[in-house]
Amino acid sequence: MTRILLVRGMLAGLFAGLLVFALARWIGEPQVDRAIAFETAMDRANGEPPEPVIVSRRIQASLGLLTATVVDGTALGGIFALVFAFAFGRMPVTSPRTLSALLAGLAFVTLAVVPALKYPANPPSVGRPATIGMRTAAYFLLIAFSVLAMVIATEVERWLHARWGGWNASAAAGAVFVVVMFLASRLLPDINEVPAGFPVTVLWKFRVAAMEMQVLLWSVLGLLFGWLAEKSLRAQRLHS
Repeated sequence: MTRILLVRGMLAGLFAGLLVFALARWIGEPQVDRAIAFETAMDRANGEPPEPVIVSRRIQASLGLLTATVVDGTALGGIFALVFAFAFGRMPVTSPRTLSALLAGLAFVTLAVVPALKYPANPPSVGRPATIGMRTAAYFLLIAFSVLAMVIATEVERWLHARWGGWNASAAAGAVFVVVMFLASRLLPDINEVPAGFPVTVLWKFRVAAMEMQVLLWSVLGLLFGWLAEKSLRAQRLHS
């Protein structure tokens, strides 16, 4: 059954990735173009030569973007299906659709919302090339902390569920998650490399677009996979 769920998850992730691509083309790419135009203007004003173009902007915004969103969505869909297969029967949620929606919501908070609070998405031209390694390491370390905090919070909720009831146990687990992430974020460096004069509107719209793409990805993945998983599990029960 895990293999069937894995395939369903990858299909759901593939479809979600295609929708994210369409949304990125519509609301994200215009902000990228404006950011690149700002960077080019700054280079010219400083007398710096233009950077060599390895991959054309047209390819980046079409085939490159499509490949990134589809591969990312398919991979996340597969991982999501494996997490669902592990959680089903171990969490106090019997409906596959409800469990899928719950897991998608937790993943959205863990992998998208929390990291964005510390390190929000930035368009091209924001950030010094010399610090890209440090910034990347800090971002993924924060995600690792977030995943660990969510696992701890989930275990706290399971342990307290029978003793305190579902509502109180969930509130306690949420408090544990917030405290752990507050401490973890304090350990990581603050990064603010937005150049002076960068258009505030472009920065804001880019960050909103990045979050909207995450909302679309996890909403479609959670709802579509939940529907597919319910059909698969129902068919298994009928044949058993």
